[in-house]
Amino acid sequence: MSEYLKKTWVVCLLASISCFLWGSAFPGVKIGYEWFQIASGETAAQILFAGCRFFLAGILVILFGSFTSGKFLKPAGAEWKHAALISLFQTILQYILFYIGLANTAGTKASIIVGSNVFIAILTASLIFRQEKLTREKMLGCVIGFAGVVLINLTPGGMVLTMSFGGEGLVLLSTVAYAFSSVIMKKYSKTDNPVMLSGYQFFIGGIVMMVVGFGMGGRITVPSTKAALMLLYLAFASAMAYTIWSQLLKYNPVSRVAVFCFMTPVFGVILSAVLLHESEQISLVQGAVALILITAGIVISHRERKSLDGHRNERS
Repeated sequence: MSEYLKKTWVVCLLASISCFLWGSAFPGVKIGYEWFQIASGETAAQILFAGCRFFLAGILVILFGSFTSGKFLKPAGAEWKHAALISLFQTILQYILFYIGLANTAGTKASIIVGSNVFIAILTASLIFRQEKLTREKMLGCVIGFAGVVLINLTPGGMVLTMSFGGEGLVLLSTVAYAFSSVIMKKYSKTDNPVMLSGYQFFIGGIVMMVVGFGMGGRITVPSTKAALMLLYLAFASAMAYTIWSQLLKYNPVSRVAVFCFMTPVFGVILSAVLLHESEQISLVQGAVALILITAGIVISHRERKSLDGHRNERS
Protein backbone atom coordinates (compact mmCIF):
# COMPACT_ATOMS: atom_id res chain seq x y z
CA MET A 1 0.00 0.00 0.00
CA SER A 2 2.79 2.45 0.88
CA GLU A 3 4.52 2.05 -2.52
CA TYR A 4 1.17 2.30 -4.30
CA LEU A 5 0.37 5.63 -2.64
CA LYS A 6 3.75 7.00 -3.74
CA LYS A 7 3.06 6.48 -7.45
CA THR A 8 2.70 9.78 -9.31
CA TRP A 9 -0.57 8.92 -11.06
CA VAL A 10 -2.09 7.71 -7.78
CA VAL A 11 -1.06 10.91 -5.97
CA CYS A 12 -2.48 13.01 -8.82
CA LEU A 13 -5.78 11.12 -8.89
CA LEU A 14 -6.39 10.96 -5.14
CA ALA A 15 -5.22 14.53 -4.46
CA SER A 16 -7.49 15.78 -7.26
CA ILE A 17 -10.44 13.89 -5.77
CA SER A 18 -9.77 15.54 -2.39
CA CYS A 19 -9.55 18.98 -4.00
CA PHE A 20 -12.76 18.35 -5.96
CA LEU A 21 -14.57 17.49 -2.74
CA TRP A 22 -13.16 20.57 -0.98
CA GLY A 23 -14.05 22.68 -4.03
CA SER A 24 -17.62 21.39 -3.91
CA ALA A 25 -17.88 22.85 -0.42
CA PHE A 26 -17.71 26.40 -1.86
CA PRO A 27 -21.18 26.26 -3.46
CA GLY A 28 -22.32 23.65 -0.93
CA VAL A 29 -21.78 25.97 2.03
CA LYS A 30 -23.52 28.84 0.21
CA ILE A 31 -26.50 26.62 -0.52
CA GLY A 32 -26.42 25.36 3.06
CA TYR A 33 -26.53 28.91 4.41
CA GLU A 34 -29.54 29.63 2.21
CA TRP A 35 -31.42 26.49 3.24
CA PHE A 36 -30.56 26.92 6.93
CA GLN A 37 -31.47 30.62 6.68
CA ILE A 38 -28.05 31.82 7.87
CA ALA A 39 -27.31 35.38 6.73
CA SER A 40 -23.89 36.30 5.32
CA GLY A 41 -22.99 38.41 8.34
CA GLU A 42 -24.01 35.90 11.02
CA THR A 43 -20.49 34.75 11.89
CA ALA A 44 -21.52 32.94 15.09
CA ALA A 45 -24.16 30.88 13.27
CA GLN A 46 -21.64 30.09 10.52
CA ILE A 47 -19.12 28.80 13.07
CA LEU A 48 -21.85 26.73 14.72
CA PHE A 49 -22.87 25.36 11.31
CA ALA A 50 -19.23 24.45 10.55
CA GLY A 51 -18.93 22.80 13.96
CA CYS A 52 -21.94 20.59 13.22
CA ARG A 53 -20.42 19.73 9.82
CA PHE A 54 -17.05 18.70 11.24
CA PHE A 55 -18.57 16.84 14.19
CA LEU A 56 -20.55 14.72 11.71
CA ALA A 57 -17.44 14.34 9.54
CA GLY A 58 -15.56 12.96 12.53
CA ILE A 59 -18.27 10.41 13.22
CA LEU A 60 -18.29 9.32 9.56
CA VAL A 61 -14.51 8.85 9.49
CA ILE A 62 -14.48 6.94 12.78
CA LEU A 63 -17.28 4.63 11.63
CA PHE A 64 -15.67 4.07 8.22
CA GLY A 65 -12.24 3.41 9.71
CA SER A 66 -13.69 1.06 12.34
CA PHE A 67 -15.60 -0.89 9.67
CA THR A 68 -12.61 -1.29 7.34
CA SER A 69 -10.18 -2.22 10.14
CA GLY A 70 -12.57 -4.63 11.83
CA LYS A 71 -12.29 -2.93 15.20
CA PHE A 72 -13.46 0.32 16.78
CA LEU A 73 -10.91 3.08 16.24
CA LYS A 74 -10.03 4.87 19.44
CA PRO A 75 -6.93 6.88 20.38
CA ALA A 76 -4.78 5.45 23.14
CA GLY A 77 -2.38 7.35 25.38
CA ALA A 78 -0.47 10.05 23.50
CA GLU A 79 -2.68 9.57 20.42
CA TRP A 80 -5.36 11.69 22.14
CA LYS A 81 -2.85 14.55 22.40
CA HIS A 82 -1.81 14.07 18.78
CA ALA A 83 -5.41 14.19 17.53
CA ALA A 84 -6.15 17.23 19.71
CA LEU A 85 -3.08 19.11 18.43
CA ILE A 86 -3.95 18.40 14.80
CA SER A 87 -7.53 19.47 15.51
CA LEU A 88 -6.32 22.73 17.05
CA PHE A 89 -4.61 23.75 13.80
CA GLN A 90 -6.58 21.88 11.11
CA THR A 91 -10.14 22.51 12.30
CA ILE A 92 -10.42 24.90 15.24
CA LEU A 93 -7.95 27.69 14.44
CA GLN A 94 -8.08 27.38 10.64
CA TYR A 95 -11.85 27.63 10.33
CA ILE A 96 -12.64 29.98 13.22
CA LEU A 97 -10.01 32.45 11.98
CA PHE A 98 -11.24 32.01 8.39
CA TYR A 99 -14.92 32.59 9.16
CA ILE A 100 -14.25 35.67 11.29
CA GLY A 101 -11.79 37.05 8.74
CA LEU A 102 -14.11 36.31 5.82
CA ALA A 103 -16.84 38.39 7.50
CA ASN A 104 -14.50 41.40 7.25
CA THR A 105 -13.08 41.03 3.73
CA ALA A 106 -14.16 40.24 0.18
CA GLY A 107 -14.52 36.60 -0.83
CA THR A 108 -12.18 37.10 -3.79
CA LYS A 109 -9.37 38.43 -1.63
CA ALA A 110 -9.91 35.64 0.89
CA SER A 111 -9.67 33.00 -1.86
CA ILE A 112 -6.37 34.40 -3.10
CA ILE A 113 -4.93 34.57 0.41
CA VAL A 114 -6.01 30.98 1.03
CA GLY A 115 -4.24 30.06 -2.21
CA SER A 116 -0.98 31.02 -0.51
CA ASN A 117 -1.35 28.06 1.86
CA VAL A 118 0.76 25.94 -0.50
CA PHE A 119 3.72 28.31 -0.08
CA ILE A 120 3.30 28.39 3.67
CA ALA A 121 2.94 24.60 3.96
CA ILE A 122 6.11 23.97 1.94
CA LEU A 123 8.09 26.62 3.83
CA THR A 124 6.89 25.22 7.15
CA ALA A 125 7.80 21.64 6.20
CA SER A 126 11.19 22.69 4.82
CA LEU A 127 12.45 25.47 7.08
CA ILE A 128 10.78 24.81 10.44
CA PHE A 129 10.17 21.05 10.67
CA ARG A 130 13.02 20.08 8.29
CA GLN A 131 10.91 17.31 6.73
CA GLU A 132 12.21 17.98 3.20
CA LYS A 133 14.48 20.25 1.18
CA LEU A 134 13.34 23.59 -0.21
CA THR A 135 14.22 23.53 -3.92
CA ARG A 136 14.03 25.94 -6.82
CA GLU A 137 11.55 23.69 -8.64
CA LYS A 138 9.16 23.62 -5.67
CA MET A 139 9.12 27.40 -5.34
CA LEU A 140 8.81 27.98 -9.11
CA GLY A 141 5.91 25.54 -9.26
CA CYS A 142 4.24 27.35 -6.36
CA VAL A 143 4.65 30.77 -8.00
CA ILE A 144 3.14 29.57 -11.30
CA GLY A 145 0.32 27.71 -9.57
CA PHE A 146 -0.45 30.70 -7.35
CA ALA A 147 -0.68 32.89 -10.47
CA GLY A 148 -3.44 30.56 -11.64
CA VAL A 149 -5.27 30.98 -8.32
CA VAL A 150 -5.05 34.77 -8.60
CA LEU A 151 -6.29 34.65 -12.19
CA ILE A 152 -9.26 32.39 -11.41
CA ASN A 153 -10.36 34.87 -8.72
CA LEU A 154 -9.99 38.10 -10.71
CA THR A 155 -13.30 39.75 -11.54
CA PRO A 156 -14.02 42.61 -13.96
CA GLY A 157 -14.15 45.03 -11.05
CA GLY A 158 -10.70 44.01 -9.82
CA MET A 159 -9.63 44.11 -6.21
CA VAL A 160 -8.94 46.86 -3.72
CA LEU A 161 -5.43 46.27 -2.35
CA THR A 162 -6.08 47.08 1.30
CA MET A 163 -5.55 44.88 4.34
CA SER A 164 -6.76 44.81 7.93
CA PHE A 165 -5.83 42.44 10.74
CA GLY A 166 -9.46 41.62 11.49
CA GLY A 167 -10.12 40.68 7.87
CA GLU A 168 -7.26 39.66 5.57
CA GLY A 169 -4.91 39.22 8.54
CA LEU A 170 -7.08 36.54 10.15
CA VAL A 171 -7.56 34.76 6.81
CA LEU A 172 -3.77 34.69 6.41
CA LEU A 173 -3.36 33.28 9.93
CA SER A 174 -5.88 30.56 9.03
CA THR A 175 -3.59 29.48 6.17
CA VAL A 176 -0.68 29.32 8.61
CA ALA A 177 -2.78 27.06 10.83
CA TYR A 178 -3.46 24.81 7.83
CA ALA A 179 0.25 24.61 7.02
CA PHE A 180 1.11 23.54 10.56
CA SER A 181 -1.68 20.95 10.53
CA SER A 182 -0.22 19.35 7.39
CA VAL A 183 3.28 18.91 8.77
CA ILE A 184 1.98 17.79 12.18
CA MET A 185 -0.26 15.20 10.50
CA LYS A 186 2.72 13.92 8.51
CA LYS A 187 4.81 13.68 11.67
CA TYR A 188 2.25 11.78 13.74
CA SER A 189 0.98 9.55 10.92
CA LYS A 190 4.38 7.81 10.93
CA THR A 191 3.36 6.09 14.16
CA ASP A 192 -0.42 6.64 14.43
CA ASN A 193 -3.26 5.52 12.17
CA PRO A 194 -3.96 8.57 9.92
CA VAL A 195 -7.63 7.61 9.54
CA MET A 196 -8.02 7.53 13.31
CA LEU A 197 -6.25 10.88 13.62
CA SER A 198 -8.50 12.37 10.91
CA GLY A 199 -11.68 11.15 12.55
CA TYR A 200 -10.90 12.32 16.05
CA GLN A 201 -9.42 15.66 15.02
CA PHE A 202 -12.73 16.41 13.25
CA PHE A 203 -14.72 15.09 16.22
CA ILE A 204 -12.81 17.22 18.75
CA GLY A 205 -12.72 20.29 16.51
CA GLY A 206 -16.41 20.03 15.70
CA ILE A 207 -17.37 20.02 19.37
CA VAL A 208 -15.13 23.03 20.13
CA MET A 209 -16.52 24.99 17.17
CA MET A 210 -20.12 24.22 18.17
CA VAL A 211 -19.39 25.47 21.70
CA VAL A 212 -17.68 28.61 20.36
CA GLY A 213 -20.44 29.34 17.85
CA PHE A 214 -23.19 28.76 20.41
CA GLY A 215 -21.31 30.85 22.99
CA MET A 216 -21.08 33.72 20.49
CA GLY A 217 -24.87 33.64 20.15
CA GLY A 218 -25.18 31.48 17.05
CA ARG A 219 -28.36 29.43 16.67
CA ILE A 220 -29.44 27.13 13.84
CA THR A 221 -32.35 24.80 13.21
CA VAL A 222 -32.87 22.13 10.55
CA PRO A 223 -35.76 23.53 8.48
CA SER A 224 -36.09 20.75 5.90
CA THR A 225 -34.88 17.33 4.77
CA LYS A 226 -32.89 18.83 1.91
CA ALA A 227 -31.07 21.11 4.38
CA ALA A 228 -30.18 18.09 6.54
CA LEU A 229 -28.93 16.21 3.47
CA MET A 230 -26.77 19.16 2.43
CA LEU A 231 -25.17 19.27 5.88
CA LEU A 232 -24.59 15.52 5.65
CA TYR A 233 -22.97 15.92 2.22
CA LEU A 234 -20.65 18.66 3.48
CA ALA A 235 -19.66 16.37 6.37
CA PHE A 236 -19.03 13.52 3.93
CA ALA A 237 -16.96 15.76 1.62
CA SER A 238 -14.72 16.86 4.52
CA ALA A 239 -14.45 13.33 5.89
CA MET A 240 -13.53 11.70 2.58
CA ALA A 241 -11.23 14.49 1.36
CA TYR A 242 -9.18 14.77 4.55
CA THR A 243 -8.96 11.00 5.05
CA ILE A 244 -7.48 10.63 1.55
CA TRP A 245 -5.23 13.64 2.14
CA SER A 246 -3.87 12.26 5.42
CA GLN A 247 -2.99 8.97 3.74
CA LEU A 248 -1.10 10.82 0.99
CA LEU A 249 0.77 12.94 3.55
CA LYS A 250 1.82 9.78 5.39
CA TYR A 251 3.71 8.40 2.39
CA ASN A 252 4.74 11.54 0.44
CA PRO A 253 6.57 14.83 1.09
CA VAL A 254 4.27 17.68 2.11
CA SER A 255 5.25 19.69 -0.98
CA ARG A 256 4.30 16.86 -3.34
CA VAL A 257 0.76 16.75 -1.93
CA ALA A 258 0.16 20.37 -0.90
CA VAL A 259 0.75 21.77 -4.39
CA PHE A 260 -2.54 20.19 -5.49
CA CYS A 261 -4.38 22.64 -3.20
CA PHE A 262 -4.16 25.08 -6.11
CA MET A 263 -6.86 22.94 -7.78
CA THR A 264 -9.42 23.56 -5.01
CA PRO A 265 -10.44 27.11 -6.06
CA VAL A 266 -10.65 26.00 -9.70
CA PHE A 267 -13.12 23.27 -8.79
CA GLY A 268 -14.90 25.75 -6.53
CA VAL A 269 -15.35 28.27 -9.33
CA ILE A 270 -16.47 25.64 -11.85
CA LEU A 271 -18.97 24.05 -9.47
CA SER A 272 -20.25 27.46 -8.37
CA ALA A 273 -20.84 28.35 -12.02
CA VAL A 274 -22.83 25.13 -12.49
CA LEU A 275 -24.74 24.99 -9.20
CA LEU A 276 -25.11 28.69 -8.35
CA HIS A 277 -25.22 30.04 -11.91
CA GLU A 278 -22.23 32.31 -11.27
CA SER A 279 -20.72 31.79 -14.73
CA GLU A 280 -20.77 35.53 -15.40
CA GLN A 281 -17.97 36.01 -12.87
CA ILE A 282 -15.33 34.26 -15.00
CA SER A 283 -14.77 33.77 -18.73
CA LEU A 284 -13.98 30.45 -20.38
CA VAL A 285 -10.59 31.76 -21.53
CA GLN A 286 -9.76 33.01 -18.04
CA GLY A 287 -10.62 29.65 -16.51
CA ALA A 288 -8.64 27.73 -19.15
CA VAL A 289 -5.49 29.85 -18.68
CA ALA A 290 -5.76 29.56 -14.89
CA LEU A 291 -6.06 25.78 -15.16
CA ILE A 292 -3.01 25.64 -17.47
CA LEU A 293 -0.95 27.70 -15.01
CA ILE A 294 -1.96 25.53 -12.07
CA THR A 295 -1.25 22.33 -13.99
CA ALA A 296 2.15 23.69 -15.05
CA GLY A 297 2.94 24.55 -11.43
CA ILE A 298 2.11 21.01 -10.31
CA VAL A 299 4.20 19.44 -13.11
CA ILE A 300 7.22 21.65 -12.37
CA SER A 301 7.13 20.96 -8.63
CA HIS A 302 6.90 17.20 -9.31
CA ARG A 303 9.69 17.27 -11.90
CA GLU A 304 12.31 17.77 -9.20
CA ARG A 305 11.20 14.63 -7.35
CA LYS A 306 11.20 12.58 -10.55
CA SER A 307 14.76 13.70 -11.25
CA LEU A 308 15.86 12.71 -7.76
CA ASP A 309 14.22 9.31 -8.10
CA GLY A 310 16.10 8.77 -11.37
CA HIS A 311 19.43 9.52 -9.71
CA ARG A 312 18.64 7.09 -6.92
CA ASN A 313 17.86 4.35 -9.43
CA GLU A 314 21.15 5.00 -11.26
CA ARG A 315 23.14 4.72 -8.03
CA SER A 316 21.39 1.50 -7.09
